[in-house]
Amino acid sequence: MKFFDEKTAVDLEFDQIRTWLSNYCITETVGNRLSKLHPYRDPEEVEYRLNLAHDLQLIRNRGVHFPRMEFQELNKEIQLLNINASVLELEAVVKVLDASRFVNELFLFFKENHTDYLTLKTLLENAHYTKDIENEIDKILDKRLQVKDDASPELLYIRQTIGSRKRQINRNFDRALKSARSSGYIDDISENVIDNRRVMTVISTYKRQIDGSILGSSKTGSLTYIEPKINQALNFELDQLIDDERKEVRRILAELTNFLRSYLDLIVSYQQILCSFDEVNARVKVAQRINGVKPIINFENQDTELIDAFHPILYVKNKEVELVTVPQSFSLKKGGRLLVISGPNAGGKSITLKTMGLLQIMFQSALLVPVSTKSKMGFFDFVLSDIGDNQSIENQLSTYSYRLQRMNFFLSKTSPKTLLLLDEFGTGSDPELGGALAEVFFETIYEEGCFGVITTHYSNIKLKAAQLPEAVNANMIFNRNTLVPEYQLAVGQPGSSFTFEVAQMNGIPREMLNRAKAKVDGQKIKLDKLISDLQRDKSILQKLKKESYEANQEMEASKEEFEEKSSHYEERLKSQQQLIEKNNKFLNHGKKMSQFIQNYPSKSTSKQTEYLKDLKKYITIEKSKIEMALRKSQEVEKLKEAAGKQNGNKQKKARVKPVHTEKPLLVGSRVKIKNTKQAGDVLSFDNKEATVAFGNLKAKVKLEKLVVL
Repeated sequence: MKFFDEKTAVDLEFDQIRTWLSNYCITETVGNRLSKLHPYRDPEEVEYRLNLAHDLQLIRNRGVHFPRMEFQELNKEIQLLNINASVLELEAVVKVLDASRFVNELFLFFKENHTDYLTLKTLLENAHYTKDIENEIDKILDKRLQVKDDASPELLYIRQTIGSRKRQINRNFDRALKSARSSGYIDDISENVIDNRRVMTVISTYKRQIDGSILGSSKTGSLTYIEPKINQALNFELDQLIDDERKEVRRILAELTNFLRSYLDLIVSYQQILCSFDEVNARVKVAQRINGVKPIINFENQDTELIDAFHPILYVKNKEVELVTVPQSFSLKKGGRLLVISGPNAGGKSITLKTMGLLQIMFQSALLVPVSTKSKMGFFDFVLSDIGDNQSIENQLSTYSYRLQRMNFFLSKTSPKTLLLLDEFGTGSDPELGGALAEVFFETIYEEGCFGVITTHYSNIKLKAAQLPEAVNANMIFNRNTLVPEYQLAVGQPGSSFTFEVAQMNGIPREMLNRAKAKVDGQKIKLDKLISDLQRDKSILQKLKKESYEANQEMEASKEEFEEKSSHYEERLKSQQQLIEKNNKFLNHGKKMSQFIQNYPSKSTSKQTEYLKDLKKYITIEKSKIEMALRKSQEVEKLKEAAGKQNGNKQKKARVKPVHTEKPLLVGSRVKIKNTKQAGDVLSFDNKEATVAFGNLKAKVKLEKLVVL
């Protein structure tokens, strides 16, 4: 985007999106950067950043294990490493360790998923995998991220000595405390700690009875805190040992800092990677909150088609109170680059306009937007808005004066790559005079080739939009029966303002409404009623069309289900019949064999030989029948296979025949559907179906159902 207007950002509440992004950031650097986010100048950068967010979104949606983003940025650490004599504190070392582990885990992740998420992987180009930093820090820090006792021999000796002195001090203290308690010198709260030293709480009356140093007393002076004399030298020695420990730890950290300084370039790349992933993660978290996706990117021109688009802020607010947000679908392209929306107040005109503007700014700022993935979005050099009641108290300007200045500013930015968002276009002055000036403005921005979404109540603007080939009227659907807006955009016709209906909905007495109607030109009321009737009829038609489509879909589904079940039952019946025939054969053979068995002459050897000949003859005949039936079955299968190949060859040679008509079917042909009187114009067609415009409605119709007029 060549120019970004901050006033437009305020009008469209883009600051709310920035706030969400900033709040989701881990690092202060990225949070500050995204709090000032604005559209990018280069469309390729937009595509690259959208692909980054899309990759991470895929990872989240697929539930793929991804390194946890638990890190802190390294700006201060990098500054210190650039100073030769500097020493990193323990907290800074832990930050570097976390960063090294995170980046190494990223390298392992992309190694396992080497063919996926290739755009996201590019963020690691300036770094490399190494365990050197982790290994060196692990030599010094334990699992609790504290310096190990054996980080150096000197530190080990110091800490062992400290432990020994502490144990000795505690033994001495316990003996002294026991002795003082037995003498009755100790208060109920027997001990305290002053300057990291254990002291006895002695009743002040007996303080001179205790051999030791007084280190303090209570506010009232009734209690005295005494360090036993036997521990004085030991505590002093302990203090020296603790100081030696501190110096040795600092020496160890200084050595480690010098080691890390040799990896400064890599640590700088760590900082860049942390910030890059922090930014992508914030963008994805906002996308998860608003159901954002990556739309189809249009690099060729500014044509934009939004399908099932939501206003992200309205979506979030409605979701919090469990309200349904109605999606909007509309397009801005060469055949309709200026969309003029009319309709009643509180019907959703401004929200539709703001949805278009906010989503466009978000898209050009490389943010995933709440639309269908089939939506297509182009790029604009300017996105400019005039929304709401903008008075300039500072410059003592009225709303109308301010809007005139704003419009004059817009005229300096008009081009085919400008998107204008004008709410309540032309209002603020005398309706007739202001309407005339608004019409001239409208003609000017049209002639300059601008894209735009405009809301208005002016009839002359609606009429002008109907006359211009690249402007389109639209209206927000309003239910006249219930007097409730439906918040749905209908493209193709202007809408009525429903002035009296909205007034009635808000409780204005009918008597006052009738008096108001009497003061208005009758033709005006008739025209407004005609528009509202057309809007109602269109709403009913769309509803009937939707119901018809759904009923047809149900019928087709039921038909398919019936045919599937019918085929299934026929197969089962055929299978059962074959099984019955097979069983009957077995039964007949069994009966025959049973007869042979019963009639077998077991006592006469001469008759047995003759009987066995008959049995063998019977078996031979039955066997030949089975073999003959098998051969016939194989021959039938071969014939079917040959016929199938022949039919397949015929189908390959056959060409799709167009619908048989007396006149050829061409784009622009006047056609009608068979057995109907409804006629329309052919917009396009292929070998199977044609797209036909029936008035404001478009439909796809199979060629065989069309008749060329």
